[in-house]
Amino acid sequence: MSSTSLSYRFLKRLGFNYPEDEYVQISFWDILCRVVKTYRDGFLLKFFMDSWLLSPIAPRKLRPAILRTIGCKVGKDVFIGSQVWIDSGHADLITIEEHAHVDARCVLLCHKRELSDYRQGDDYAKLPYKKLPIHIGKGCSVGTGTIVMPGAEIGEGAIIGAGSIVTKPIPAWSIALGQPAKVVKYIEKRHDQ
Repeated sequence: MSSTSLSYRFLKRLGFNYPEDEYVQISFWDILCRVVKTYRDGFLLKFFMDSWLLSPIAPRKLRPAILRTIGCKVGKDVFIGSQVWIDSGHADLITIEEHAHVDARCVLLCHKRELSDYRQGDDYAKLPYKKLPIHIGKGCSVGTGTIVMPGAEIGEGAIIGAGSIVTKPIPAWSIALGQPAKVVKYIEKRHDQ
């Protein structure tokens, strides 16, 4: 029996119900490395992201540094609010450009189930994952409680209203809100008088 099928059987025994085609190529070493990274990232996210002791430096120094440590691409002078949840298993797919604001309780997701071939009688847990990057542009603001879905791109200077769900690209210099987020206004250029 091959080590890949042993790895898959080991994962099944542990209670994981993942699609077999995603785990046939995984070795025990891959599993061990993933587990160690998951615990390290979880520790950083749980104990340092919202530390009351470090709260004076948390939004602009500590939280962006933690996101960089776990694999996100984070620019300079980024603001990360409290209780922001990121898809840590796919942190390398998250880009937050300089001067962006991600307010409290936002969720940044990079994976979801592929539903295009889902039919009656199928096992939802065995559907493959679709992994897509998310991009938060320079100087934009993502309002409190917003969910940014896989594949979403928020353009430079855009403002996303609180509680929105961003499912598709939002153009630069626009204001979008709702579930799903839709552009409600474009921001005009400043004309010097």
